[in-house]
Formats: sequence, structure tokens, C-alpha cells
Amino acid sequence: MKMEGVRVLDLSTLLPGPYLTLALADHGAEVIKVENPDGGDPGRQIAPYQQEQTVFFRNLNRGKRSVTLDLKTPEGRESLLSLCETADVFIESFRPGVMDRLGVGYEQVKARNPGIIYCSISAYGQTGPYRFRPAHDLGVEALAGLLSMTLGEDDRPALPGVPIADLLAGLQGLAGVLMALYRRKQTGEGDYLDIGMQDAVLAGCLNILGPAIAEGRQPVAKHQRTTGGSALYRTYETRDKRFIALAGQEMKFVRLLLDALELQDLIPLCERGPGPHQKPLIDALTARFLQHDLAHWDDLLQRLNICFGVVKTLPEALEDPNVLAREMVWRDDSGVRHIGSPIRFHNEPAQLNPGAPLLGADNQQLIK
Repeated sequence: MKMEGVRVLDLSTLLPGPYLTLALADHGAEVIKVENPDGGDPGRQIAPYQQEQTVFFRNLNRGKRSVTLDLKTPEGRESLLSLCETADVFIESFRPGVMDRLGVGYEQVKARNPGIIYCSISAYGQTGPYRFRPAHDLGVEALAGLLSMTLGEDDRPALPGVPIADLLAGLQGLAGVLMALYRRKQTGEGDYLDIGMQDAVLAGCLNILGPAIAEGRQPVAKHQRTTGGSALYRTYETRDKRFIALAGQEMKFVRLLLDALELQDLIPLCERGPGPHQKPLIDALTARFLQHDLAHWDDLLQRLNICFGVVKTLPEALEDPNVLAREMVWRDDSGVRHIGSPIRFHNEPAQLNPGAPLLGADNQQLIK
């Protein structure tokens, strides 16, 4: 497997760091969670439970090992530094300065293992005026400007369905770790990675930043091409109170749909691009979609071969035929469902271990 032979010490909790190390574990790395003996990763307590573990924790920590260390004690610090001597990667998500105060910051770890790749994930990075602020995903999204473009029909900021800042930081961290491993193979040198969630969110907004960068103005979200200003890039309610998401605003899709709905006279509105001038088309499509049930529109839009999606519930999404065909949902020997790896290699594919470690399960074997 791609990451076989790589040892990762994961001191992170909840989502960003564990999401990063999950990908490494799925592809063969030995990931050792280093947890507080008093309860461990808080994800262990986020319900619902299944087979005596939370689904939240299991989803993010399958295939990993667990040791418990009290890093406030000399013995705990020395045990961790001893583990660092044989580790390739070190992941932590404490507030800046905490690891140095505990005696396991990058310089202390580097002294024991110069080749280690040490990745710190924090809300606002290790430098800058916000570095010591406590934060979770939503506050970071707000400060990065993302929430100002994620608006409901009432033009108020809406809560995203997933924690984008956490996920983007985890993915940027994964990319950085893999680049550092590649560089180490060439030079023999380790490195330190400073991943800020705010940085990751801002870097994820490249497609919507044009007016702010070029003109210094806030884009009007409901007039922009992917946030409400395009009639063919938004959701519509159907007669049976379900929703369809139109998701292709290229003119070929516009013409296919509006010809089929006999709304050809509104095609020129789309030729002018996104903006408030498309409101008559939005109103016409809103009224038209309310005339039939979801099944009718699903069938018609598939036959037209345009970009769209049925707005599925999570249980429906888990049973989606494409998801099942690609084995993104699979069952272990006990019948419990798991999410597959989205990183798909033709050679050496992921080999998923469905089990997540009990707290401190590997202390006896790994702690000297």
C-alpha cells in the first residue's frame, strides 16, 4: 500500500486532524492516536452510538491505534518524545504555544528526530493577531468571508451543512504532509507545516473573490453565478415538496431545458450571464417545477441529459446506486455500514479496517 511503513503520531481531535490521518491510515500508514487519558478525543462522546462507539469517532478513526499519555507529566512527555524517534509524521491541533509549553513543540521533537514532519493545524495559524483566539469551524468561516456569500432566501447567513473550514484544513494538511514526505525522500530533511483554517477557507474561495480583489467590493451573492444569480444553478421545489438542484448554466444546457419547457423566449436572459435580470426566468422555473412531482422532473432531466441533482436526504444518499456501485458505502462482517475512501488508486487501493481503537488500547505494546 502507498503509505505502508509510514508511522504517524496523531495528537489532533474532532475533525481536521483526524480527517487528514484517516486518509493516511486507509492507505497503509500506521496512525497512532495520542489521547488524553481523561476521556480521549471528544469525538468519542458525540452521539449517536453504535456497537459501544460513536459513529462520529469511528468514521474518522478507523484503522488507527490509541495510546493515552498525560503530557503534563515528565513521564508522559518522555514517552511521547520516545515515540517521536520512530515516527515520520506528527499531527497536532492545539492552540499555538501549547505544544511548546508542554515540551513537545517542533524544536523539541526535531531534536529527537530531525527528519520528522510536524504539522500544526489551528484556527488562525501560528502567527498573526488571532493566533491565540479559541475557535471552531463556523467562526472561522465567518471571518474568512465565506458566510457572507452563503445566504438563505432571506439574505441572512445560513449554516453550512458540513464544516467547510475543518475539512479544507484537513485536506490542505494532507497535501502538505505528502509534499513534505516527497521532499524528505529527496533531501533527507523533515519540515514544519503551519496549517491555518482561515487560510484554507480563504484559499477555497478563489472562484468568488473576483469583485473583491479587482474592485474592492462585496459581491451580491444572489447575483453571482454560483450563489443565486443564475436560474440554472439553484434549487427548485417540486409539487410533492421535494427539491431539484439545477447545476449546469452553460448555454447548451440552458437551450435544452428551456426548449423542452417551451420557455425559449427567456433564453436571451441567460446569454447575458448571471445577475438580477434572470429573475423572470427564475420565477418561471419556480412556477413550472411546482406543477409536477419529483419523479417527473427526475425522469425528464435525465432524458434531456443536463446537469442536475435530486436533493436527497442523507439516508437516501447512502443508498444511491452510484454510491453503492463505487463501494463508497460498505458493510463489515457484522453488517455495520462504513464510508469508503474517496482516494481511489487502480494499483494498491485502500484497504479499510473498519475498527476504531478503544481508548488506550495500544498502551501496553507501544509505551515504554
